[in-house]
Amino acid sequence: MASTMRSTRRTVPSAIKAALLTLLLLQDRHPANAAGQEIPHLDRRSASTQLIVDGRPFIIFGGELGNSSAGTAAEADRILPRLARAHINTVLMPVAWDQLEAVEGQFDFAILDHWIEQARTQRLHLVLLWFASWKNAFSSYAPDWVKKDPKRFPRAMAPGGHPLEILSTLSKENLDADSRAFRALLRHLKEFDSQQQTVLLVQVENEVGILGSGRDHSEEADRLFAASAPDALVHAIRAHPEWFQSESNRALNPNGHTWQEVFGDDASEAFTAWNYARYIGQVAAAGKNGVPAPDVRERATPCTIRARRRISERWSASAQP
Repeated sequence: MASTMRSTRRTVPSAIKAALLTLLLLQDRHPANAAGQEIPHLDRRSASTQLIVDGRPFIIFGGELGNSSAGTAAEADRILPRLARAHINTVLMPVAWDQLEAVEGQFDFAILDHWIEQARTQRLHLVLLWFASWKNAFSSYAPDWVKKDPKRFPRAMAPGGHPLEILSTLSKENLDADSRAFRALLRHLKEFDSQQQTVLLVQVENEVGILGSGRDHSEEADRLFAASAPDALVHAIRAHPEWFQSESNRALNPNGHTWQEVFGDDASEAFTAWNYARYIGQVAAAGKNGVPAPDVRERATPCTIRARRRISERWSASAQP
């Protein structure tokens, strides 16, 4: 997909982006691998949340690679030794869906494995950034077989009716394809890295959202937007209105029914946040299936910070069996 649309993105202040980076532990117990070895996890038993690695609190001194800086084994050999000499202990690196699954159903982990092995040589840990359905709001890192088949893998629509370079959150085909790839990635990590535990965390997608129009304007999205907001979300607003305080201090209407009635001027972005949370939650759950691990989710939509976080949490809670 062309990258020209990226110039239309509104800048998200760094403080907001930091607030949106939310660590969500996918399970409460301390997970272990098949050998009974405790895997990296978040410990919330004390006053602060701690990342535990090898049974001890671990402080990340991290460096993050550029968007397309992990595409070859040679880059690992060139970059990781330099980062190790800078006394960094953890590297955040992208893992692109189009690289892992260039042909549908055929996964190639050779380059990723080389990065992991080089990281071990340099005594570094890794945090993987899953660039799949979205990265910086757009779907640039989806495989060509996804990009070239918009009928099977539909896009979000602009208000004028033309497709955006953004995969729709409402498509089961989009969700299923991403989930299968993410599940394959985590299963491979379980086999390749469960003993050494080089990989500490995985970020699911990257800076998702629809900037400008605020939401998908496809026929299906318009139908859902005109319908009632989900009961779980409305009930949460009624129980904890302070969780959803708007940046502009506009009061929410917990007695409303439609998105517009409940969220007013923030309805479009609340609707968007809910649907991204639903989609990403299911991708994360697919990866979690049989592979216990913490995950990271990052959002870039410029709507209410706390509301967006709580919307995601409300979806996660309502989706539990």
